[in-house]
Amino acid sequence: MIADGFLPLIPKSRISQNWKICLVICLAARLGLTGPELLWQQKLIRTDTRLSIDLISALEHELRTPRNVQIVAKPLVRFNLRTSGDSEHEGCYLSLGHNQPLEDCGFNMTAKTFFIIHGWTMSGMFENWLYKLVSALQMREKEANVVVVDWLPLAHQLYTDAVNNTRVVGHSVARMLDWLQEKDDFSLGNVHLIGYSLGAHVAGYAGNFVKGTVGRITGLDPAGPLFEGVDIHRRLSPDDADFVDVLHTYTRSFGLSIGIQMPVGHIDIYPNGGDFQPGCGLHDVLGSIAYGTITEVVKCEHERAVHLFVDSLVNQDKPSFAFQCTDSNRFKKGICLSCRKNRCNSIGYNAKKTRIYHYQMKIHIFSYKNMGDIEPNFYVTLYGTNADSQILPLEIVEQIGLNATNTFLVYTEEDLGDLLKIKLTWEGAAQSWYNLWKELRSYLSQPRSSERQLNIRRIRVKSGETQRRLTFCVEDLDDTSISPGQELWFHKCRDGWRMKNETSPTVELS
Repeated sequence: MIADGFLPLIPKSRISQNWKICLVICLAARLGLTGPELLWQQKLIRTDTRLSIDLISALEHELRTPRNVQIVAKPLVRFNLRTSGDSEHEGCYLSLGHNQPLEDCGFNMTAKTFFIIHGWTMSGMFENWLYKLVSALQMREKEANVVVVDWLPLAHQLYTDAVNNTRVVGHSVARMLDWLQEKDDFSLGNVHLIGYSLGAHVAGYAGNFVKGTVGRITGLDPAGPLFEGVDIHRRLSPDDADFVDVLHTYTRSFGLSIGIQMPVGHIDIYPNGGDFQPGCGLHDVLGSIAYGTITEVVKCEHERAVHLFVDSLVNQDKPSFAFQCTDSNRFKKGICLSCRKNRCNSIGYNAKKTRIYHYQMKIHIFSYKNMGDIEPNFYVTLYGTNADSQILPLEIVEQIGLNATNTFLVYTEEDLGDLLKIKLTWEGAAQSWYNLWKELRSYLSQPRSSERQLNIRRIRVKSGETQRRLTFCVEDLDDTSISPGQELWFHKCRDGWRMKNETSPTVELS
């Protein structure tokens, strides 16, 4: 190439040869030749008649000379140790198998190590949230290592291609962790992977591939499309780390779910129900479309998970809490504001490591008598291959429907394994003043306790964590009735029949 600020001097008598010189120079530029620069500087300034001949001869020699051109390709996945929260600061790049960058960059082997993993990108550039998260982590954990996993070349693709690349990137992160484990004092228990959108599933793959168990993975609104309902080894799941906590902020809005709806962690929190985040304006979707701001609205909803996590880092003295509730209507009535039995948890960095197992139960309740209004207090005990649950109440959201299917939600902190059987107990109505007055008022028309009787043949169960659906049939098909103070046993069955490999339990009644 021609040196900056250098202009070849062409003698006027040789204007007829200008086209040859231009041709040669253009050819050299097209080939990207840099070797002849010195030749041009020495010979193009001459005004003798051999100018063009010398130049052509020099270039011909250059073209005939073998050239070893080394093209240094940018790695598809890079690990940038952030030494400053400033976006203008380049940071320090770690290289697998090279110890010197660890020393030069001041990597602390005994401290916590955060890996921030971005998601799919349409711009091919880092979003502003990433630098805010880096700064917040450095402020909260001053001795920690904060590493940004840069996989922009693989994320700046069609969404389907980026999804396929998550496995590759997860494997790269796992290899880096395996290499770090070879160093003294480095522990996987101190590793915290934080993944946003597709990055959450990258973290899941990394936790699955690494030799050992990562301490914690935080999924910030993990991507939903092409991950919803798939096998646990193809998405983020509780098995990927010792503790997996997830924030869901963009699910089910107008039938569109950018974030995954299903629970994928030990703790899954759905702020504001997982959709319609305050301040994002998604409620005015038609106006957003009309004014061309729908992209910003969607980004606001999806990215809210990141900002909630950042808020939990910088405002430690003002934590936000999430409360467990069966539906948003009950929450809006203030019914679910209880922290008993781990029914509430901190949002974000301060989330407590607890595990809740959810079971949906559908029970068809028959009544062959005119029972009038009835409010039975049902309780269940679940028996599994790993453990048995405590006695769990079936909370009645609305009035019990007779000769209809009723749906309940129960949850336990015990890992029961595969469910084998269920014990259903009717404890009778709670003796509040209201219930006593109601019983007194209907004394003549209401059946006595001994005459109150319901019939239940089977219970259908769906596990929230495994998504498995099971049916449990009453132990004795000739006796499906239950009254206050009594219990019924249900065993796993198929199509209404007991499974052959199940044996009848031995029940001792006190």
